[in-house]
Amino acid sequence: MSTNCDLQCERMKRGRKSLEDECRSPFKEFKEGCKKVKTTDGTSFDTFVDWSTLPQDVVLEIFKCLPLLDRAHASQVCRSWNQAFHMPELWRCFEFELSQPATSYLKATHPDLIKQIIKKHSNHLQYVSFKVDSSKESAEAACDILSQLVNCSLKTLGLISTARPSFMELPKSYFISALTVVFVNSKSLSSLKIDDTPVDDPSLKVLVANNSDTLKLLKMSSCPHVSPAGILCVADQCHGLRELALNYYLLSDELLLALSSEKHANLEHLRIDVMSDNPGQTQFHTIQKSSWDALMRHSPKFNLVMYFFLYEEEFGPFFRYEIPVTHLYFGHSVSKDVLGRVGMTCPRLVELVVCANGLRPLDEELIRIAERCKQLSAVGLGECKVSCSAFVEFVKMCGGRLSQLSIMEEVLIPDHRYNLEQIHWEVSKHLGRVWFPDMMPTW
Repeated sequence: MSTNCDLQCERMKRGRKSLEDECRSPFKEFKEGCKKVKTTDGTSFDTFVDWSTLPQDVVLEIFKCLPLLDRAHASQVCRSWNQAFHMPELWRCFEFELSQPATSYLKATHPDLIKQIIKKHSNHLQYVSFKVDSSKESAEAACDILSQLVNCSLKTLGLISTARPSFMELPKSYFISALTVVFVNSKSLSSLKIDDTPVDDPSLKVLVANNSDTLKLLKMSSCPHVSPAGILCVADQCHGLRELALNYYLLSDELLLALSSEKHANLEHLRIDVMSDNPGQTQFHTIQKSSWDALMRHSPKFNLVMYFFLYEEEFGPFFRYEIPVTHLYFGHSVSKDVLGRVGMTCPRLVELVVCANGLRPLDEELIRIAERCKQLSAVGLGECKVSCSAFVEFVKMCGGRLSQLSIMEEVLIPDHRYNLEQIHWEVSKHLGRVWFPDMMPTW
């Protein structure tokens, strides 16, 4: 028995030796890239581990999936990976996270890595955002980096404050100086998000002078140093503008008419924040119906998104005539009267979210909205009250087009027709899918 085994082993050795002789150098090269790996049962096998021979485009895709710190560590594995780490394609999209470790939950980008990026890759950056916490120091660090981007050609820039005041704490001149560097050097900005910053009219003129042909998206809510004239300058010159987000105080008849002129491409999204700085004392101006009509004729498919953070007595100028709003969010309590007017004046409404109303049921108001708003497909109700019967009737009128229906269980009032158990099945039947009230808001 042992003789047979020895004979078989000898034959295997001779066969392996002849194979090695036949392959010669290719096999030797393979062996150099192999190492012995032990398994859990104690046996071992040869495995190829020469990761440096991976195609560089594959390494690049792997690096794109890695967190920034892991990417930096991986670049130290071998020369090939270090070369991939410095490929321009890897640095086109980058987010600087700037925070104070003692006071912020943000994981800050390491200062040494920032220096390396500015030194070697500033001319590669194209899609950049700065995420800062509420501290002045973090905002200053962001401005310092902006000031160094003299060789950049950014297409996207986002200045994001995770909490106020951040950028608003900086001297206006200091912030504008840093931002102007980007405006002057980029010349191809297509997307700009500068909410809650001290940007002003003169800096917007610099933006327009250098990027008017490419700017498509501008978000600048809560920018108190910008006047209606400043935003009108943007609308007049940036004919490719597709999306605009701003505070209501910057909205004017002149702006809507400028966006409606023949030289402008069709606007796709207009987002308006309506909020009062002095609750109960803010006087809101009225936009003429003719201005909205002009914009509708020019851009018949545009979305008008409005966020209201007002108190009941401040809604006077709104919903007095038909407006083309498509997405409507009420962040504070809103009266039955205002919601009733919504049903009469917002025929294009697609989405409605009401965070709070009060204790008076909104039965008639919801039915009116279902009757008039034929495109309504998403509804969210928070601290409101609606009878179960009226809610079922509302769902029946809207039918299967209600793709999102987020209603807190506390909103529904059982009545003589339906209790909370019965309403689940009745609503599900009219929606064409299983539905239950929410325990927590999902909007």
